Amino acid sequence: MPVFVLLAGVLGLLSVGFGAFSEHAIRPNVDAEYFRYLMTAVRYNQVHAVALLALGLGLALPLASETAGRLRIAAWLMFVGTMLFSVSIYIAVLLDIMAITYITPVGGTILMFAWAALIWTGWRANEAG
Repeated sequence: MPVFVLLAGVLGLLSVGFGAFSEHAIRPNVDAEYFRYLMTAVRYNQVHAVALLALGLGLALPLASETAGRLRIAAWLMFVGTMLFSVSIYIAVLLDIMAITYITPVGGTILMFAWAALIWTGWRANEAG
C-alpha cells in the first residue's frame, strides 16, 4: 500500500535527520541521560520505519481482504505509535520540557498493539491455510 511506504519514508527521514541533529547539535548541550533518551527514540524510530516499510510492501502483494485489513491496522498502529513514542522524546529534549514524555508510554503501548496485530494477522492467516 503506497501510503505506508510513504509514511515509512517519513519515519526513516525523521530518524536519520534527528539522529544526526542530536549527535552534532544537541549532544554537546545536554547531559548524558537526555542524550540516552534521544538515542532510544532514534533507535525505535529507525526500527519501526523499516517494519512499516515491510508492511507497506507486504500490502502490495495479493492478500485475502481480511489479512490485508489486519495488516493495515498494524501499519497504522505502528506509524502512530512511533510518532507518539519518538517525537515526544525529541520534543521533550529539544525544548527541555520533560513533561511531554508522559505521552511516550502511550506511543509504546500503541507499538505493542501494532506487534500484537501482526501476531493476530499471522495466526489468522495460518488458520486459514
